[in-house]
Amino acid sequence: MASGKSSGISASTLVIIPTYNERENLPKIVGRLHAALPATHVLVVDDGSPDGTGEVADELASADLDKRIHVMHRTEKNGLGAAYIAGFRWGLERGYKVLVEMDADGSHAPEQLERLLEQVENGADLAIGSRYVPGGTVVNWPKRREFLSKGGNIYCRLALGVKVKDITGGYRAYRRETLEALDLDSVESHGYCFQVDLAWRLINQGAKLAEVPITFTEREIGESKMSGNIVKEALLKVTVWGMSHRIAKVRGVVSR
Repeated sequence: MASGKSSGISASTLVIIPTYNERENLPKIVGRLHAALPATHVLVVDDGSPDGTGEVADELASADLDKRIHVMHRTEKNGLGAAYIAGFRWGLERGYKVLVEMDADGSHAPEQLERLLEQVENGADLAIGSRYVPGGTVVNWPKRREFLSKGGNIYCRLALGVKVKDITGGYRAYRRETLEALDLDSVESHGYCFQVDLAWRLINQGAKLAEVPITFTEREIGESKMSGNIVKEALLKVTVWGMSHRIAKVRGVVSR
């Protein structure tokens, strides 16, 4: 049961759920979300799923008498980052105060969303659901995936000089003013790297980030969208960002 405090903020919250071939998972995750936080709105951003996920989303929206479920149909599979940015723009145009990223596959527990919303309510610009802070955990993940994830986060911390334990984590709540301050047109990162990109931009703008422990559970239905190309993109871009940042700092010292 949600507390009164987070129930208030959830009424102005939009949970963005990108989908591609998630017809079996989508009704479950939306049902769990509304059982946990009934007032929260949902935007399903479907990238033309050939399995009929878009049609399932439309059916959920039509059946929801409270009009909390909305659907955006995109004609091509254009990456996680592009789907979230489209969702952010949709939510900002309609006045939502908090915008949330959540996977459709059940890996992000809707029952724990209250933790993220409380952090935003308490002043965080971005609340990240973290697998790697005390209390955070991973369930049913193959050891290879866990090794890649932990290793990627360690590399990001070292390359960028940040303290965020789970900068690649995709369970997030943003304050609307935080997203409005970003140049979303300049974000070209996809997948795994998209999360690092937005967090890195916010850190450089002096935004307040908070991490809260979550339980990340590997999907039971469907296939992961993670690929080797996504990991390579992240490593390359993080390396470039880290080097550029260090060079800029050195130049700043020299020019004084």
